[in-house]
Amino acid sequence: MSKPDATATPAQLRVAPAVPVSAALGPLPSGIDADWTQWITLNLLRQASEASMLHAMAQAGLPPDVAQQALHTVRNHPITQTALAEQSLHHKLLSVVDAVQSLHTAHPRYAQVERVTSITDNELFERFVCANRPCLLTDAAARWPALQRWSFDFFAKRFGSMQIQVQGDRNTDAQFEFNKVNLRRQVRLDDFIAYCRQNANDNNQYLTANNNLLRRPEMAGLTEDLGDLPLCDRARAHDMAHLWIGPGGTNTPLHHDENMLWHTQLVGAKRWRLWSPLEWSRMYNHHAVFSPIDVHAPDLQRYPRFAQATALEVVVRPGEAIYLPPGWWHQVSALEPSISVNQTNFSVRNTFDYASPNAAPL
Repeated sequence: MSKPDATATPAQLRVAPAVPVSAALGPLPSGIDADWTQWITLNLLRQASEASMLHAMAQAGLPPDVAQQALHTVRNHPITQTALAEQSLHHKLLSVVDAVQSLHTAHPRYAQVERVTSITDNELFERFVCANRPCLLTDAAARWPALQRWSFDFFAKRFGSMQIQVQGDRNTDAQFEFNKVNLRRQVRLDDFIAYCRQNANDNNQYLTANNNLLRRPEMAGLTEDLGDLPLCDRARAHDMAHLWIGPGGTNTPLHHDENMLWHTQLVGAKRWRLWSPLEWSRMYNHHAVFSPIDVHAPDLQRYPRFAQATALEVVVRPGEAIYLPPGWWHQVSALEPSISVNQTNFSVRNTFDYASPNAAPL
């Protein structure tokens, strides 16, 4: 595969302050400041092609001889050479991960999310938790009161006057999940329910897990309508269950969670697309738990490695629950107005440490 193009030029990046160029590298051509030095180093570490780097620098107005000299100086400096040598260890790890993932994807049923019924705690632990594989529990909520009672009418009539917090104006912000704090909106619950009914395909407003609605005093006892799930401590459901309500068309962008969860569908259906944590190098994860890739229309020129990632796909319908292992990348789309709940109240270890990247964006 050809080398990727260079990232955005310094004026388009928000990067951490660099040390003075003179202190770090010695003499550089006029016009090459700390931002350009950091940009060149970043692109060398990301293995951008020399041609694309020189092209980007020319587009930014740097003379060819200046760009060529700057690239040569930064690339051959001992600091850069040391960084590139250390990076080879990172590449070794990725090569091992990729080799293991290639063996996983060779299985003829790799891309299928296995459907199971009435699985025991031990079976779930041995077959899916320890193997770090998702599964779909088909009868998860068959006997839950919530499956019979919870509906848009139920929430509108019983809690309609409550002021709730939703994510709003998501259609105007491509990074709506990353910027979710800035998109908080207060609305009446019955008004939000009316919006969900009137908008068959819209991602503009969504009541997500971040609302902590089930811990509101007005909804005391509502988690009693939830039933048992394998390996879940039902006594902790009040503190670790989260409600999702939205119209058809709502979606969560590509990301991974840092723990495992059950996501149970009660009204409507959602399509889940999932990628193994071993596909990390193809997710372009440069910030926190997010990927910049639009799963619906991936820019393979900008993110070419994503084309090599193998997705699992499954539709979760009312009464069903998906088990999501930790670290699995996923993107979820509501196919119709939906109500669902996710839980992290597992009776086995469910806290894991993840290094959180904070690199300059591509």
